Amino acid sequence: MFFLFKYVDDLIGKGFEWYTILELMYYQSMVQISMALPLSVLLSSIMTFGTLGENYELVAIKSAGISLQKAMRPLMVLILLLTVSSFLFSNFILPKANLKFYSLMYDMRNKKLAFLIKPGVFNNSIPDYSIRVDRKDESGKMNGIMIYDHKGTNGIPKVIMAKEGEMVKSSDGKFLVFNLKNGVTYEEQASSTGIYNPRQVMLRSRFKETKPKFDMKSFDLSKTDQNAFGNSTVMLNLKGIVKKRDSLQKQMDTLNRNMARTLSNNFKQSNIALGYTKVKVPRKAIGNNILKGIPNGFRLQSIQNAANTVSVITQSLTNGVPRQEDLSGEIIFTSVEYQRKFTLAASCILLFFIGAPLGAIIRKGGMGLPVVIAIVFFLVYHIITTVAEKSAREGSINPIFGMWIAFILLTPLAVFLTYKATVDSALFDVNYYKQFFIKLLRIKQR
Repeated sequence: MFFLFKYVDDLIGKGFEWYTILELMYYQSMVQISMALPLSVLLSSIMTFGTLGENYELVAIKSAGISLQKAMRPLMVLILLLTVSSFLFSNFILPKANLKFYSLMYDMRNKKLAFLIKPGVFNNSIPDYSIRVDRKDESGKMNGIMIYDHKGTNGIPKVIMAKEGEMVKSSDGKFLVFNLKNGVTYEEQASSTGIYNPRQVMLRSRFKETKPKFDMKSFDLSKTDQNAFGNSTVMLNLKGIVKKRDSLQKQMDTLNRNMARTLSNNFKQSNIALGYTKVKVPRKAIGNNILKGIPNGFRLQSIQNAANTVSVITQSLTNGVPRQEDLSGEIIFTSVEYQRKFTLAASCILLFFIGAPLGAIIRKGGMGLPVVIAIVFFLVYHIITTVAEKSAREGSINPIFGMWIAFILLTPLAVFLTYKATVDSALFDVNYYKQFFIKLLRIKQR
């Protein structure tokens, strides 16, 4: 649903084959694993331990002298394997899935619209042709057809007008055939000498039926070279991200060094004689009014020189600052994507240690209460992660801290829930709170 809502405008009305859309959805499903995997771990752990608690199997396990932590060990091994698998997936498979998805989406976005003739509007979807119809019925028949043919006419269009017609594909699907009836063709012949002559030859021919063909190659989905997208950060593994970040940092250092050199040259005093004279001149104090220290004949020139210097500095900053901001944003983005490779794996461990104790505490299995609780906790995790990531990309917080802030904030909650589940706390027992408030009211009545 997320895929359809986001990309439906790029797919509708372009005549894609079903397998092309299915391929795109397949690649997008891999991209969405980063959101689906933590939620699935959280939900499955809550449902598993909730079912064990609801059927009093946890009670039997604890009565046999086995603690909750020891009972969780087999699942902890499974989660560790899943964590390693998710890291390998993020580092090796996900970049390739992103590469294939974005390259295919680029091709689909640049594919021309399906040939839809709208009445009263010139359609230029076919190269070298412009087509207009007055009316069009539901069966596809058109009336009042006008076609401008610019193909091989040296800028002089060939005009075809017909009373009616219909459009069909050829048997091999390579051509679009226009069956025109009761029309006339106007064609102006170019001068044979190449010199403009106002008395040109105009040819007019009438026809009862004609079938001009239009090549359909311009409507085919062309495949873009995937290497053109290979340098994008989301399509790189850890090694590629580190290499790109180092390259961006070198560009940033070069830019800063060049800007500092350019700006410092405009702030230096005249140093032409520096090192070539031993004459020592005492420093002259400059007050608030600088113009008083300049002779009358040189004040205007000094103001003009200062204005030129300010103009040079402003132009230098105007050219350098946007590039600096772009490089800074790209460096931050590489740091964010680098940490994302690890946060997906860490989120599986974190949400397992939240979900498993929660299931043991609420003692409810199935698709009811566990689903509600899982969604609530996942939304908290997802909102914190999204807000922190956005702040990190904007440069408000450190990228490393921003990508790990959800893990840092929710780890104490996981420790607290694990402790409560170990000591059989009635944290979510409604009857416990009911009895507590009844006792509290009785104390107040006394």
